Amino acid sequence: MKKVKGRMDESILVCVYYGPNGERLIQRGCKIANMLDCPLYILTIDPKPFDELDAEKSDYISRWQELAEKHNADAFILKDNEKRPVTKVIAEVAREKHTTQIILGQTAQSRWEEITKGSIINVLLREIPFIDLHLISVARSLKEEHEGHFEKGVRAYLIKEEDKYRLSFNHTKDVEYEGIFFKELGTDFNNGVFKFMKSQETLQVHVTEDYVTELKNVRMTPSLDTDEDDSQY
Repeated sequence: MKKVKGRMDESILVCVYYGPNGERLIQRGCKIANMLDCPLYILTIDPKPFDELDAEKSDYISRWQELAEKHNADAFILKDNEKRPVTKVIAEVAREKHTTQIILGQTAQSRWEEITKGSIINVLLREIPFIDLHLISVARSLKEEHEGHFEKGVRAYLIKEEDKYRLSFNHTKDVEYEGIFFKELGTDFNNGVFKFMKSQETLQVHVTEDYVTELKNVRMTPSLDTDEDDSQY
């Protein structure tokens, strides 16, 4: 059961995008929300539908959901298949959640960089003028801390063989699970990660030379859960 927040006149919205910066922004948002004893929301936006996201992006989302639960955030919000400008989406969520403070990364990667440009910030301030914006500066090297290590995903299947599963690229009557296989770069064998749905849960499991030995969820992004002091910002 979630703890009832003491203050409802304050509300924190953390906006994250893929990359190591995300966890640091969430940690900062959690600290502010704890100090103010107020609601906390975590938002990410993607132009693609969730079921089309690659393994690494799915892994980041899973990690952020874990952090949201760990820190008793009121909600983790994923706006997928979103074609509108990020500023419009952020402003919409901020109004819905009665947000008073928004946390953004100053050196986020990819599409998220647009929100740190002066003109975009001005747009956001015009959209939601009574909200405080926190631009958290993180060393730019963090952007390159985690590069893609997998080829583009392809449709694949798992077939049960005794106590393990064999990877197959052909659909047969023996197929146990259907999903997407992400092969590791630089390997001659089918080593990598298989992403699939099991009991309405998205799982990512290791594939080693065509075989999965256990259906155990694995992480492909480095954890940044540290007790580092905020002076790094």
